[in-house]
Amino acid sequence: MQPEAEKIIQNLQDANCPPELIEDFFKLEEQNDKNGQLKLLFLQRKNLLDSLHRSQKQIDYLDYLIFNLEQILKGE
Repeated sequence: MQPEAEKIIQNLQDANCPPELIEDFFKLEEQNDKNGQLKLLFLQRKNLLDSLHRSQKQIDYLDYLIFNLEQILKGE
């Protein structure tokens, strides 16, 4: 495997891409389908962003509970 391909694989792994996506990415590379590769990357980006938003919402719920409990404790 070429050093450049190894860098791309590492980058995709660091971006939490599943092995199937990485395999598909390189199949599209063999077909010189840059648009297909771009579509895969945008899909992974969307998935990560959705996950981030879900996590932020969960943090917001916890912050709400923490705030309420702190207000109760201040009132005691």
